Amino acid sequence: MNTCFCGSGKAYGECCEPIILGAQPAKTAEQLMRARYSAHVVAQMDFIFESIHPDYRKGYDHQGTKEWAESSEWLGLDIIDTTEGGPDDETGQVEFIARYRDKGVNHDHHECAQFKRKDGVWLFTDGNRVRPKPLIVEKVGRNEPCTCGSGIKYKKCCGK
Repeated sequence: MNTCFCGSGKAYGECCEPIILGAQPAKTAEQLMRARYSAHVVAQMDFIFESIHPDYRKGYDHQGTKEWAESSEWLGLDIIDTTEGGPDDETGQVEFIARYRDKGVNHDHHECAQFKRKDGVWLFTDGNRVRPKPLIVEKVGRNEPCTCGSGIKYKKCCGK
């Protein structure tokens, strides 16, 4: 059994492949997101293009996307959160992290992808990169417990 690239744990032939090949539609926005990731892994760029809502296809670079997909090593997909996008919804959002290696460098592509139904079919519309939250550093008083967890006052520990 070839386990599906999307990380569902199911066989590829029972998970994303039927959606990519057009044998069955995605039932949810998350299912379409998983199939789009798997399509990148197997470089099925026709599916990638066709699964984009027609109103959002402007600027799509078919050849560039294909070259990038084929030259990258796909390392995994994590679905972080799904908002709506179920069988009875018309819109949905899927937050995910796609991990891949390009030119020897590992990347984590963290995105909130938007989906919309058109004629009953789930389609990708747009995505926004999720930026890391800023690190908030609080000033520690000299007589407060050290932030390293030693139990010693800051001035006697890491604040020297």
